[in-house]
Amino acid sequence: MPLDFNELRQLIATIAQTDIAELTLKSDEFELTIRKAVGISNAPLSGSGSPAGGIIGIESPAAATPTTVAASDNQSDVARKTDVPTSGFSAGQAPTSPKDQKLLEVISPMVGTFYRAPAPGEPAFVDVGDRVRSGQIVCIIEAMKLMNEIEAEVSGRVVEILVQNGEPVEYGQTLMLLSPD
Repeated sequence: MPLDFNELRQLIATIAQTDIAELTLKSDEFELTIRKAVGISNAPLSGSGSPAGGIIGIESPAAATPTTVAASDNQSDVARKTDVPTSGFSAGQAPTSPKDQKLLEVISPMVGTFYRAPAPGEPAFVDVGDRVRSGQIVCIIEAMKLMNEIEAEVSGRVVEILVQNGEPVEYGQTLMLLSPD
């Protein structure tokens, strides 16, 4: 299976846009391994406003310089700290003033289709008001017929789910808001 330069460049570009950390392609003629560095990124937000990677703490949506908070071994999702009103809480659960409330965004790490449940007809992974713990699966994003489980980076309460089940999502799009414990 010969691989020309343009196909190789397209393969590298495609891998760069996914959460795949390593890919090995073998044939009788060659073996190609592509590895991406996985870790904390201190890179600023791109011009489109989507994160460059890792977990980025932002004190307000207009902040220009992000600071790194933490990173998980599984870079399946990205969270950013932001000031957001907490309209998703039901009566009796209202937190302190919305100005004091720091919410974390669960960010899509890839382009794909958002699903709230593991299969049609099954209960959703989480609903508004549910408590989640760090590492808990909160949704699935289907990309190229692969189901990618998206995990919560922190423990907290689901304040708002911003995407409808079955909707397409973009890389860097906010999926849901969490109020950290």
